[in-house]
Amino acid sequence: MKSTKIEWTETTWNPTTGCTKISAGCKHCYAERMSRRLQLMGVEKYQDGFALRTHPEVLREPYSWRTPRTIFVNSMSDLFHEDMPFDFIRQVFKVMNENPMHTFQLLTKRAEILLEYSDRLPWAKNIWMGVTVENQDYVSRIDFLRETGAHVKFLSIEPLIGRIENLNLNSIDWVIVGGESGPGARPILKNWVMDIKDQCILQDTPFFFKQWGGTNKKKTGRLLEGQTWDEMPEREEVVLS
Repeated sequence: MKSTKIEWTETTWNPTTGCTKISAGCKHCYAERMSRRLQLMGVEKYQDGFALRTHPEVLREPYSWRTPRTIFVNSMSDLFHEDMPFDFIRQVFKVMNENPMHTFQLLTKRAEILLEYSDRLPWAKNIWMGVTVENQDYVSRIDFLRETGAHVKFLSIEPLIGRIENLNLNSIDWVIVGGESGPGARPILKNWVMDIKDQCILQDTPFFFKQWGGTNKKKTGRLLEGQTWDEMPEREEVVLS
């Protein structure tokens, strides 16, 4: 487990690392940049850089975390990568199911694979499943997500690199929006963000604005019309015996 500055979660847990680019949002991948940095630092987990790797040795970690946490699973990878062994995906889901005090958040751009596996996975209520939708070209991922067995379904519209209109948020429990950050960051327009916020309000879906991004995301901040938007789905309380 590692603490994180990602605004919509508390910690990260990476039972897999590495990925490959599949769509426009991947162009300036933060995880790829970070993995190469960690490789140069000699971190063993990243000795192969951004090549897809599984790490069975970290599967037991959540069992030792006694304080309930919100955990972003695979911030450095995609659990539903086409080369990921399905048996390892099942092992990760087993861990999440056996630790109901924590909230586990997963994201994928491979929504078709997610749906293909969905009926064969145990969807505990503490597992939040999301897909990335970076512009209008990828809204079809939402339909695949909608058909899965996840109890909480969310969208990560980050990096937002184009206008998205007529969002169908039926069965979607949460929307995160953010601009791209770091070297080469592509611009985000305020009216793109406002359109999505208004669609969320109209459809009664919690809206979270993460950042404006840019080459200096601290400078641009995360205020939208003078306020922060930190709405989230309600978490189910877990009573441990």
